Amino acid sequence: MSKILITGGAGFIGSTLANYYSENHNVIVVDDLSMGNKQNLTSSKNIEFVKGSVTNKQLMQNILIDNQFDYIFHLAAVASVADSVERPLATHEVNFDSVLQLLELIKKYQKELKRLVFSSSAAVYGDEPTLPKQEESIIRPLTPYAIDKFAAEKYVVDYYHLYDVPTSAVRFFNVYGPKQNPESPYSGVISIMMDRYKKLLNNEQSMFTLFGDGTQSRDFVFIEDVVQALNLIANSQDTLGEVYNIGTGEAIGLNELVSTIDSFLEVKLPIQYEDERSGDIKHSLADIAKVKAVGYQPKYDIKSGLEKYVSYELSNFGKKGSDS
Repeated sequence: MSKILITGGAGFIGSTLANYYSENHNVIVVDDLSMGNKQNLTSSKNIEFVKGSVTNKQLMQNILIDNQFDYIFHLAAVASVADSVERPLATHEVNFDSVLQLLELIKKYQKELKRLVFSSSAAVYGDEPTLPKQEESIIRPLTPYAIDKFAAEKYVVDYYHLYDVPTSAVRFFNVYGPKQNPESPYSGVISIMMDRYKKLLNNEQSMFTLFGDGTQSRDFVFIEDVVQALNLIANSQDTLGEVYNIGTGEAIGLNELVSTIDSFLEVKLPIQYEDERSGDIKHSLADIAKVKAVGYQPKYDIKSGLEKYVSYELSNFGKKGSDS
């Protein structure tokens, strides 16, 4: 069995990946639980949980000395643009310093590693309006979060070219699916919407705040497709030293998104429109030709992905899933 390290492995994406690999591999998860939840992880004997921060050099060094990994997925991050604006130094430690530190430790202690996959973000593209975004599109990071992600991504790629450390990087677009925490300030818009819908179905007062006029659009990618992409990239020789967009190649407007969920649930979510927030990007769409070339094929469009997610949420809510 392969041995896999997942940092940030109790979070939304990390726990889904850890649970997927734990069926046939040994997985070590490192998470400080500032955003993740240990309950997201299955009780599989193949998962070892280590509570701690990726900024703790001694901890990370001990883990990399004591274990020889086949694959490392570095997902740990302070994934909030707003938080990076409020606390640039503190978020820089997690979003950049921990990556460079990990690369150095891998170079020194992980001679048998097959791949490090680093999670970057579509935020690196900023507000340059040309769509869809290709990996070689203009990069215009607007916040400390986006700057850190892009700088870390470049280090990750260059460690392959300079030191032969086997690396790849991915730029996530808008990931959604089960176990995304709507209470977190870092959560995606769909999970926050779903939380408001559940309150509505529970006969509680509920209002969803939408910043802007709702015509802004996003490329929403279902979590199972993200896991598919990460697995393909980690296991392909063609992806060494490369960066990949992870999305669906299709976008949907937020007003249309609400209408779609309305129809699934046969309710109407009240919307409160507020002024656009500065720094918010109007439209986001991934060109996924590069990752499709290594075998990626999204299994879920926005409708089928939403249907699966809504059904999951309602089953946990004590109601039957939608038959739509």
